[in-house]
Amino acid sequence: MGFTLASIVRGHAADRPDDEAVVCGDDRLSWAELDGRSSRVGSALLADGLGPGDRIAVLARNTTTFFELAFGCAKAGVVLVSLNWRLTAAELADVLHDADPAFVVADADLAGAVGGGLRVLRLGDPYDAWRDAAPADDPDVALAPDDLAYVLYSSGTTGRPKGVPITHANLALSERMAREAFRMDEGTVHMCPGPQFHIAGAGTGLMAMFLGARTVVLREITPRILLETIAREGVTHAFMVPAIVQAVVDAPELADHDVSSLRQISYGAAPMTEALLRRAMTALGCTFLGVYGMTETAGTVVTLDPDDHDPDGPRAGLLRSVGTPLPWIELQVRDLASGEEAAPGVVGEICVRSGQNTPGYWRQPETTARAIDEDGWLRTGDGAHRDEDGYVFLRDRIKDMIISGGENVYPAEVENALATHPDVADVAVIGVPHERWGETVKAVVVLQPGGTADAETLRAHARTLLAGYKCPTSVEVVAGLPRNPTGKVLKKVLRETYAAGASVAEVR
Repeated sequence: MGFTLASIVRGHAADRPDDEAVVCGDDRLSWAELDGRSSRVGSALLADGLGPGDRIAVLARNTTTFFELAFGCAKAGVVLVSLNWRLTAAELADVLHDADPAFVVADADLAGAVGGGLRVLRLGDPYDAWRDAAPADDPDVALAPDDLAYVLYSSGTTGRPKGVPITHANLALSERMAREAFRMDEGTVHMCPGPQFHIAGAGTGLMAMFLGARTVVLREITPRILLETIAREGVTHAFMVPAIVQAVVDAPELADHDVSSLRQISYGAAPMTEALLRRAMTALGCTFLGVYGMTETAGTVVTLDPDDHDPDGPRAGLLRSVGTPLPWIELQVRDLASGEEAAPGVVGEICVRSGQNTPGYWRQPETTARAIDEDGWLRTGDGAHRDEDGYVFLRDRIKDMIISGGENVYPAEVENALATHPDVADVAVIGVPHERWGETVKAVVVLQPGGTADAETLRAHARTLLAGYKCPTSVEVVAGLPRNPTGKVLKKVLRETYAAGASVAEVR
């Protein structure tokens, strides 16, 4: 039958039933408890008439329940759709319409955001009663490795939600990844504060579980909570986006907490400045692992090994690299004009082929055909070059995607929202550098003749249509946007101008 997610919990419940599997605050589950709960979830799903290929969704902040749902779905052959709870009601409605789940499991305070007559099972007493009414016998529905485990969503460049299916086989390499790249073992305590609607939480969060080690998830993320958790749980490994690394390094509480248990921090999802990396290595006293990947690759495909983090050595320039592909990953940087593999030093598009690649976008065959060629190569949309030794250096993102604090923001979606304001005649959205978030969203707007909207008015308008992290943190009103002869907005000019601190008057 091959590997499925259910194999993880079944094996460790038999071998180490009393060892802790996952912790979130005061909620602590052993492998036996997680196995039993997930079997009840699987049985309850079957009793509700669901089966292989059907979907349920979860709309919740980080919780141990996510894993009992993930393993329970796997035991029943059901697909888990993890929803971004930061979306607006309209954005969430689009995703739910596309995913078409049988019902939604939701935090009580988020349940009201689910509309359209969908059944909502609130976490707490209602969910516990539903689960515990089912037998604890493992449903053991037959699955193939290529069957779906998850569908995770990211907004498309046009604003249409894109579901990314993740198969059980896509996740099967996580055990090897945990041992070889992340240097984990059975004694690891892995803290994964990434949201469980991201591959960082839903995929990276599984790695220690493959080894039977302990996983620590956080419902809230503040420097104090992070530091308290590291000290209390004896965290050895952690995955953090650069914004969280900076918050921890800057926190006055750092001096008051024992973080000596830390062996390694992996970082990714957004650019890490060399200056911050140097500070973090000194302040936290552990090794660092740079990672590059995406939802479509089920997580990490390129790593900058701890041995390559040598800020004062002869290869210090590697701190600007995301590293080299994992041994089982095929990676090419393809020339944008010819489509052939680019020579070292030449910028092209990163393309990846591996068993981790998604089979394609959910219910979007045309989008899939554009992204994955007939030979199985996935176009990432990320620009990069490689050096003579094969190290990958990211450059401008081909799709103009903005990454702010680890969140993906697509300019077209923000532009479409701002363009609905009656005073807006033209708009371009770019990412500009931000000390804490890596990048932040900036809108450059041309008003209609007679338009009077100011920056705050336009930001307020965006907040009614978009999740907060997608909204511009600054808006510049200008007379016109720079364009090439065919009329395309020259976003590179805008990025260079605002990054350099030029005045608005110079942008034409």
